[in-house]
Amino acid sequence: MKLNDAIMLVPTVVVGGISVFKRFLSPSDQLRIVGDLRQVAARAPIFSPKTKMGKPMSVRLTAAGDFGWFSDHQGYRYVRQHPSGLDWPEIPTSIMGIWKVMAAQAPDPECCLVNYYGEGARMGLHQDRDEANFDWPVVSVSLGDDALFRVGGAERGGKTASIWLQSGDVAVMGGAARLNYHGIDRIKFGSSQLLKDGGRLNVTLRVVK
Repeated sequence: MKLNDAIMLVPTVVVGGISVFKRFLSPSDQLRIVGDLRQVAARAPIFSPKTKMGKPMSVRLTAAGDFGWFSDHQGYRYVRQHPSGLDWPEIPTSIMGIWKVMAAQAPDPECCLVNYYGEGARMGLHQDRDEANFDWPVVSVSLGDDALFRVGGAERGGKTASIWLQSGDVAVMGGAARLNYHGIDRIKFGSSQLLKDGGRLNVTLRVVK
């Protein structure tokens, strides 16, 4: 994959300590990644997890790598297999290439979580803290419709900041901002033509162990 190397790893903007690289992926890169994610979803179909209280989440998901993410009455956790009982597919090389650029000093990611936001979907403020080691960053890729990304601090409550993420943007949560609360308040459904039926894909790469 030919990444847009004109940015040279200098973030376009830093929001709440999270580095955002605007339009990091070219349109052709985005199309290739979406095609690869369709192959992932063909082997590990997108599903709707439930919260601890049994309520379906508005975001649907699948994953690739050694681990996927799952939620039910037992809580949020990483799991070795898709709900079908099959192992997760390998992480596509097109997505691994982004990690190699953004987190060159880190071990290879063990989870590529793929969240799909349809019309009306959102994600409340949360921390990514199910991983064993917080020294390694979480790399997040936006594809499709615009999303209003909100970032807080390492403690719940307090001041937050927001930015619209567009298709091709890459955000890196690392260092002091690794455990910052963050979420998606809403998406601007139909703002991108990348996905045939609209919506947004958010791809996050994580070192689990």
